[in-house]
Amino acid sequence: MKIHTHGAVRSVTGSKHIIETDQSRVMIDCGLFQGRRKDFWEQNQNFPFAVEDLDALVLSHAHIDHSGNIPGLVRQGFRQNIYATTATRNLCAVMLRDSAHIQEQDAEYLNRKRREGEEEITPLYTTPDAEAAMELFVGVHYRRKIQITPDIAVTFYDAGHVLGSALPALDVTENGTTRRLAYIVDLGRDDLPILADPTRINDADAMIMESTYGDREHEPIESAADHLADVVNRTAARGGKVIIPSFALERTQELLHTLRRLLDERKIAEIPIYVDSPLAVNVTEIFRIHSEYYDQETADMLANDQNPFQFPNLTYVRKVEESKKIHGQRYPMIIISASGMCEAGRILHHLKNNVEDPRNTVLVVGFMADNTLGRRIVERRPTVKIFRREYRLKAEVVVLDSFSAHADRKDLIAYAKQASPRCKKFILVHGEEQQSLALAGHLEKEGIHEVVVPHPHETIEM
Repeated sequence: MKIHTHGAVRSVTGSKHIIETDQSRVMIDCGLFQGRRKDFWEQNQNFPFAVEDLDALVLSHAHIDHSGNIPGLVRQGFRQNIYATTATRNLCAVMLRDSAHIQEQDAEYLNRKRREGEEEITPLYTTPDAEAAMELFVGVHYRRKIQITPDIAVTFYDAGHVLGSALPALDVTENGTTRRLAYIVDLGRDDLPILADPTRINDADAMIMESTYGDREHEPIESAADHLADVVNRTAARGGKVIIPSFALERTQELLHTLRRLLDERKIAEIPIYVDSPLAVNVTEIFRIHSEYYDQETADMLANDQNPFQFPNLTYVRKVEESKKIHGQRYPMIIISASGMCEAGRILHHLKNNVEDPRNTVLVVGFMADNTLGRRIVERRPTVKIFRREYRLKAEVVVLDSFSAHADRKDLIAYAKQASPRCKKFILVHGEEQQSLALAGHLEKEGIHEVVVPHPHETIEM
């Protein structure tokens, strides 16, 4: 068995890995790389492998950095089955179509603004490509073993990261021997709102493990609500807006769940809350119908007719005209908008209209990859470029890691320790180089010695 690491290696976006045997080539995840526009186009358009040689695709969850280039794969000829949980399949039905639509819209907007001599922007893929991709999905329930090629079977376990997220375990049979490879990317945290806790896999022979927060520890999730309340009240007191770039999947729903609690407990001012993202609105609808993935607290809320995703002061915005109206309103409010890393979508318009006002706050509640607008805001650059124009960053910037749905250093070490000594090899991906190398060092100190931090396009022989 060989493992080819083609994406989210010593970085955090564009997850792509291929498991190769004498009989099969199975891809795990096909994410969209996010970063500088030139790199975005180069890395997402050009697959470093033969698309026609793939026998199947296993998708861990619906986040765009894991699923977002599936339409690009299909555009280049992929026609095999895509295995994912049922919730992930339903989420991708709206998220991939939305990704294509955003690319089409942004290309049109930038081409209208382009200067003489500048190259015309073209979308990476289109809505028909996304629709063609959905025809290939096969929905699978947790803990149900599925044979996907003659020598590889997959079982999905709950990752506790986002709705429908999975830890795929691949049982690979070669020369009469079966070995289990577990894909522990993205691993959730215990006690997160809404979702059940992640499953511990104890019978893997090798693991591909994330390292997003390989050298960092989060504040307790319980502190997130208090920090959020402080930001909202402080900003409202000075007459400003709280602008929250948020992933449409999971983070938006978690924020709504927390805001409802704070309102019920009268801990924040009753100001308007807008979810300005058609995708987030659609994703929230899918959350409502997949209550089988909820933790007991959220299930009890729904049983008592307390919908965590619908309450007074909350408005879901679908139409562009409604979104534009928000820009002209000068009273305090909360605006939750996608994309989470500020690379596309309506959040760009909210940022360009609000970052130069010191009364406002940009609240960062998720990981911002290197070379994204979100990272430049986190670094509090004096100016930031939005739609090719420079804007002065005068708004307050607040980063709340306590909302993160990723396991931190302590969680990852604990997960690896419970998997050893049976698990003989740990391959660290989905983390910037510093975080991956640091986690490797921590694991070795814990007595786990066969740890690999691969480079992009490296092949690891098992």
